[in-house]
Amino acid sequence: MNKKTNRLITEKSPYLLQHALNPVDWFPWSDEAFEKARVEDKPIFLSIGYSTCHWCHVMEKESFEDEEVAKLMNDAFVSIKVDREERPDIDGIYMSVCQMMTGSGGWPLTIVMTPDKKPFFAGTYFPKNNRYGRIGMLELVPKLKDVWINKKDDILKSADEIASSLNSENKAIVKVQIDELIFTKAYAELLRRYDEVNGGFGNAPKFPTPHNLMFLLRYWKRKNEPKALEMVENTLTEMRKGGIYDHIGFGFARYSTDQHWLVPHFEKMLYDQAMLVMAYTEAYLVTKNNFYKETAEEILEYVLRDMTHPEGGFYSAEDADSEGEEGKFYLWDADELRNVLGKDESNFAISVFNAADDGNWVDESKGMMTGTNILHLKKSNKEYAEEFNLSEDDFSKKLESIRKKLFNYREKRIHPYKDDKILTDWNGLMISAFAKAAQAFDDDRYSEAAIKVYSFIEKYLTDKEGRLIHRFRENESGLPAHIDDYAFMINASIDLYETTFEVKYLKQAIDLNEILLKEFWDHESGGFYFTSTESENLIARQKEVYDGAIPSGNSVSLLNIIKLSRFTGNTTLENISFKMIEHFSGYVSKSPSVFTQFLSSLDFYFGPTYEIVISSEGKDQITKDAIDLIRNSFNPGKVVILNLSNQVKEISEIIPFIKDMKTVNNKTTFYVCRNFNCNTPVHTLSELKNLIGNQ
Repeated sequence: MNKKTNRLITEKSPYLLQHALNPVDWFPWSDEAFEKARVEDKPIFLSIGYSTCHWCHVMEKESFEDEEVAKLMNDAFVSIKVDREERPDIDGIYMSVCQMMTGSGGWPLTIVMTPDKKPFFAGTYFPKNNRYGRIGMLELVPKLKDVWINKKDDILKSADEIASSLNSENKAIVKVQIDELIFTKAYAELLRRYDEVNGGFGNAPKFPTPHNLMFLLRYWKRKNEPKALEMVENTLTEMRKGGIYDHIGFGFARYSTDQHWLVPHFEKMLYDQAMLVMAYTEAYLVTKNNFYKETAEEILEYVLRDMTHPEGGFYSAEDADSEGEEGKFYLWDADELRNVLGKDESNFAISVFNAADDGNWVDESKGMMTGTNILHLKKSNKEYAEEFNLSEDDFSKKLESIRKKLFNYREKRIHPYKDDKILTDWNGLMISAFAKAAQAFDDDRYSEAAIKVYSFIEKYLTDKEGRLIHRFRENESGLPAHIDDYAFMINASIDLYETTFEVKYLKQAIDLNEILLKEFWDHESGGFYFTSTESENLIARQKEVYDGAIPSGNSVSLLNIIKLSRFTGNTTLENISFKMIEHFSGYVSKSPSVFTQFLSSLDFYFGPTYEIVISSEGKDQITKDAIDLIRNSFNPGKVVILNLSNQVKEISEIIPFIKDMKTVNNKTTFYVCRNFNCNTPVHTLSELKNLIGNQ
């Protein structure tokens, strides 16, 4: 192995450090790299990926570790490596370029551009030699060098046009009138793509996309449409039974390579765990089916056990690969199950988890059975219990005993690589997940975890002026925060306030939102830019509203701003939410089903919504019972304020109208406003229940 290090050796990103021993003369994204390209008149080879990306590993092993390829690259280019999770601003721009130029995208992302950052070539994975119908690096690099030397004028013109197109796309705003019919249009689009048998949407590869499911729950509630709820339940059930779920150690893989949820791409991402916890928690509130609650609790157990920094922050991801093989950590052969468990339990496990001696899945690249097993279920616990002539409780206990034995055995294997950087945006999502679970399941462990992580963000990922910082690793904080950091942390602050009723969290939400409005808001036409006015100038300043693997910062910010306007009575925020909807209306109206988080925010905007104030001398029993009543049902269109007599001064500074909502006759009093109309204050739980329309 080449022992000489390149400039990436001093970086904090696990992804960049993975490439620090490559013979490619990598630079991090830096002025030094661009200056070198200008001085030497070379194009930039930009490679973007992340540490748990399987095909990023493949391209590194094939090409970037290869002396022959590296020699060509070092001669032709100045090469830059970027971690997409550290610099989503850079990734977002050049992924848009790739999709614009090729019609698709993905990681590793490969861009070749001029020294002034304007791209003229884009692609994703390239093998070393021509293969899979793709040009190989050994042929591609010399061709790009030749074009740069001999057709530079054409390249520069093309690069200018691409950069111009990128900026004009950002300004092409079409405004349309949006009303509640958009929900029905989105529902119809999802219904057309819905897989009736396996759940989920579309064919392979199949992603969980929890915000689709959370929108459908809101649609079900708004329209009383049973099919919407059926789609949610079937999808959540089939995913949990499938191989995409880790039945031994818990947590979900990023996506399924097949439409049956059987063969996962084995990496586990923090954001997926957060979003799926929220989806399963909401499904539990709607149905009271403990299956959804238990799934959410298992995911949270995985995150607390395997993905948590000692001081509380959450790590980013676990790799798909171990010992150089994708999924090796998670796969079992039948004899291994027999050796670990013994005859009776192994027969039980082989039957329940659908294992087979010749394996239970096909390696598509080889067109043959693998000889290994992806543990998965085909039936419900109730059906399995009947099959084994056990009570459901006894079946569950036996399965759990077996799971623990397999887990303890599996722990001795070589674990997949863990990306231990801590990202503010993804941690914000996870704080919200823990907070929502704490409310729904009445479990203080989850609120304590959320508080601990929030404190971690305040300590390590917030600067002296109160601005957020994007990344923490090995005791170093760095990189400018972007809209997702603010949007998800504002949302987390609101969720944590409604979990603990500590006023400081609501105040922090307001303070962070003020920074967001000051540094990210487009005062000319509305909407939030991805980057701050304080951020590095790139070739474009993007606005993102598409809800992809995670919801967009604009979609979440819309909900935050509406909620904060209802909490505080600040009509300026109400006006900003209207401008956001107007600004993005053209995009969202075309294909609303790819903006489902935005639609969930619109669901709150259109109402019915409730502002619920509980005024109390202290947290007496009726106050606790009222909070439980409010939390015990699925009612996403609400904000809840606890107005304790000893906090009136503190809370009235940010919610001025609260001073008038006092206890009446020294009794705990409930104030409920619905769709901008306030009801007479009431004192009993039954009256409160009638006012908020609990199911």
